[in-house]
Parts: sequence; C-alpha cells; structure tokens
Amino acid sequence: MARIAGVDVPREKRVVISLTYIYGIGNTRAKEILEKANVSESTRVRDLTEDELNTIREVVDTYKIEGDLRREQNLNIKRLMEIASYRGIRHRRGLPVRGQHTKNNARTRKGPVKTVANKKK
Repeated sequence: MARIAGVDVPREKRVVISLTYIYGIGNTRAKEILEKANVSESTRVRDLTEDELNTIREVVDTYKIEGDLRREQNLNIKRLMEIASYRGIRHRRGLPVRGQHTKNNARTRKGPVKTVANKKK
C-alpha cells in the first residue's frame, strides 16, 4: 500500500478511487489533484512511479485534510454550541441541524426509539 498524507491507499485500485480513501478528498478533488500532478486517472496505484507519488503527495499537502480538517470541523461545532446559536443547540441536543422534521424520522440523530408508557392513541 502506498502512503499518502498518512493514509494507506489501496494498491490494486485506480489512483482516482484510491485518493478518496483520504478524509477530505472526494471524487472531484481527486480528479483535480491528479490533473495538477499530471497523472492519468486510469493508472493503478501499484503502477505509479516514485516521482508521480511524490508529486501527488505535494499536491495533496496543499489541501486541508485528515486530522486538520476533523479538528477544524469539531472546533466549528464547539463554537456554535458555546455561542448558543440555534444550530449549536440542535447539536447539543443531538437533533437534526438543517431543518428536517423530527416527528416521524430523524432516527439517525435521535438514536433508537425510547418507548413512552401509555402513549397509545
């Protein structure tokens, strides 16, 4: 496995797919990185030369990814919670943040159903 930005990317997959294993790099950004590094999207990671790997690493280092990105996101959420904005309160209570209804769904954020006694209609 090749290491890029502290992450072991799979050797058998195409480079464009392997780059998406790095947190903060999706399909579009992976294509952008390969374009800047002048590497073909169709090549496999095992077929990359050491020079190509180094240029990909240099281009990837210009982006905020992995630990730095996670840290920034957590700090943004903490800031919202500290200033007690609406979004911060929703984060604190574990409810959907972006305006979704919670009467029927939202089980991902709310967790498993907690049954209330005598709640039959």
